[in-house]
This record gives sequence, C-alpha cells and structure tokens, in this order.
Amino acid sequence: MSVAFWVTSLIVVLVPGTGVIYTISTGITGGLKKSAWAALGCTFGIVPHILGSLIGLSALLNASAVAFSLLKYVGVAYLLFLAWQMWTDKGNFSPSAAPVKSGLSTFRKAFLMNILNPKLTIFFLAFLPQFVSPTQPGAPFQMLFLSLCFMVLTLVVFLVYGALANAFRELFLSSPRFIRRLNRSFAGILALFGVQLALSEK
Repeated sequence: MSVAFWVTSLIVVLVPGTGVIYTISTGITGGLKKSAWAALGCTFGIVPHILGSLIGLSALLNASAVAFSLLKYVGVAYLLFLAWQMWTDKGNFSPSAAPVKSGLSTFRKAFLMNILNPKLTIFFLAFLPQFVSPTQPGAPFQMLFLSLCFMVLTLVVFLVYGALANAFRELFLSSPRFIRRLNRSFAGILALFGVQLALSEK
C-alpha cells in the first residue's frame, strides 16, 4: 500500500463535509459518547457506497440521470431535515442530556446522511482503482482492503474531531444561548451542503 494512498485519504477525510460538521456539532452539544456514535454512523455509512462501487452500482448512477437525481434529492431532503432538527433543538445541553437511546439515534442519522449521498459511490469508483496494482491478482480484494483502510482512517479522524469538540464543550456549558446559536450555525452549514448537493452535477 502506497504512501500516496494514505496521504490522499487523510486529506479527503480531513476536509470538512457533512460528516465532519455533524460529528463536531454532536460533540459540542451532546458530549464525547454522542460524537463517537456520530463518527461510527458516518463511517459505516460509507459501506453501501463501497459495496456499490465494487458491484458496479456507480456505473448505473453515472449512466442514469434519473437514478442519480432521485437518490440525490432524497439526500438533499434528509440533510435539510437534519438542519431543521438542529435549528429547532431546544435541549438543555447538560452532561446528562444524552441517554444511550440518543446515541443510537445519532448513529442512525449519521448513517443515513452518508448513505443518501450518491456522489460517494462514484467517488469510491474513481478513487480506489488509482491505488490498485494491475500487476497483482485479485483487484476486487485489493479494493476491498483499501476500502477497509479508508474506513478505519475515517473513524479515527472523526473520533479525534469529536474529542476536540467535546473539549471545547466544557467551555460552553455555562452559556446555553451560545451553544444554541452554535447549533444553528451548524444547521445552516448542513443546509448549505444540502443546497450544494442539489445543484451538483454527476
């Protein structure tokens, strides 16, 4: 496995996107455990796209404008729904405000958020083959191994994002109004990502 793969993957994972924003927001408003659930959800939300790239689903999405647009607008609607939930959240943001059930709900939201982005499937089809050696047998197995490495890197980076957000959370607990405004800022960013996805082409 090349150094180029790790460096490129790290850059891709570090760049703020919907997953990063959601993980950071849950770390600040819900704490370390909740941000870990978000990181897990975002990471496992990659799995369907990896499988899709391996079985050729991305070829269908790339060839069919209808299929791509349908999945894209479902994803847009879900991002806007999450943004609205964050905007209207009136929780007290106390350390005990995030029960276990809340963690599972966070995982589900993060998981669905990544599943409903059709560009991820096409991204993996374009990204992974660049690091598959044509001189070695078993290209699908090479892609699968690279995918697992990408997932591990994603999880580690997102956990770090969540931990950093949780560290700053302690500074903000004394100001619920500030956290609510910050939450609404994150909601606005998610909404912008939704608009960006709606306007994107294949």
